[in-house]
Amino acid sequence: MENFSYYSPTEFVFGRGAENQTGKLAVKYGAHKVMIVYGKGSAVRSGLLDRVKQVLDEEHLSYVELSGVQANPETLKVREGISLARQEHPDLLLALGGGSVIDTAKAIAVGYYYDGDFWDFYIGKSTPTKALKVADVLTIPAAGSEGSGNSVITDEQAQQKLSIRQPELLRPVFSIMNPELTITLPPFQTACGISDMMAHIMERYFSNTKDVSLTDRLCEALLLSIIEMAPRVMNNPKDYGARANIMWAGTQAHIGMCGVGREEDWGSHFIEHELSAIQSNIAHGAGLSVVYPAWLSFAARTNPEKIAQMAERVWGVRSSADPGAMAREGIERLKIFFHSIGLPTTLSELTSEPLDLDKVNTNLHRNKGEVFGSYVKLNTEGSRTVLDLCK
Repeated sequence: MENFSYYSPTEFVFGRGAENQTGKLAVKYGAHKVMIVYGKGSAVRSGLLDRVKQVLDEEHLSYVELSGVQANPETLKVREGISLARQEHPDLLLALGGGSVIDTAKAIAVGYYYDGDFWDFYIGKSTPTKALKVADVLTIPAAGSEGSGNSVITDEQAQQKLSIRQPELLRPVFSIMNPELTITLPPFQTACGISDMMAHIMERYFSNTKDVSLTDRLCEALLLSIIEMAPRVMNNPKDYGARANIMWAGTQAHIGMCGVGREEDWGSHFIEHELSAIQSNIAHGAGLSVVYPAWLSFAARTNPEKIAQMAERVWGVRSSADPGAMAREGIERLKIFFHSIGLPTTLSELTSEPLDLDKVNTNLHRNKGEVFGSYVKLNTEGSRTVLDLCK
């Protein structure tokens, strides 16, 4: 196990009606004026926005709204939010939604104090040193942004989908988590969230770091719980217990605990980001359900041991002296699981639009360098092979 520093200051308030505490929590964390950030209408249609406004009014807090955040959030909305924030001077950004909304709020938070363009942080030109406080009312369990210091934004003009990691600046000060707010999610969106949180766990699990048995077991426990709850929530969207377990698993998947003391990989995420940067209608979780089995198949050729371990402990594959065969069987069971909840596992299932895989690969290494990854190193030839395995 490697040395590590773990920082997780978020206060999580979980359960039925938790959103009714939003006003008191905003006051607790020093807010006087709140900027509410939300998407394209679900927060309005569900009544969540009005309920949040009511509890802010009860605490005599003023607020301003930024609406219209879309999936795979883009720089244009972030710049609009920064401009609005500089006019209104909020001291808390409150995101109502899932990862796209929370990530947008985080990008606004770091851009607010910066004299240059916020995108400088995402391309590595500059490093943020100050940010507005961020909080959230989570409605989509998937990205884990409610408990992380990460933010992913797409530059729609350059077709770049990039991230920053700033845990000391961007972890939300509080996160409201009511599983009831997820009951109306469409089945496909629920399934995409399940894929995303599983990928967050596996990006940490597939590591060459030795003596990390505790975090291995934490990862396996989360995966097993998600696999158990997934059919329940897909068959009965109103199953509160399944919704609650899925929601908390999504947070635990990306809060960082599963990755402490170990090298992480993230190659699959980098590849998927290029797919959805080129085709913004590709849902991130659906892209991952295609890319991850392909990446595992490639990794199993040279480094099958950890994949075989997951196959045995998570997918119930019988132990044998052939880790490669165990790994391949585990990958097949992962694909069967994804199909069982309505997700694609090939590019042809993912999109009917043509994808220029050479362009995807070129953009990938433009953004991530000649070689990336840790469990297996991906050069241009390796990543192109993964993309071919996605077909």
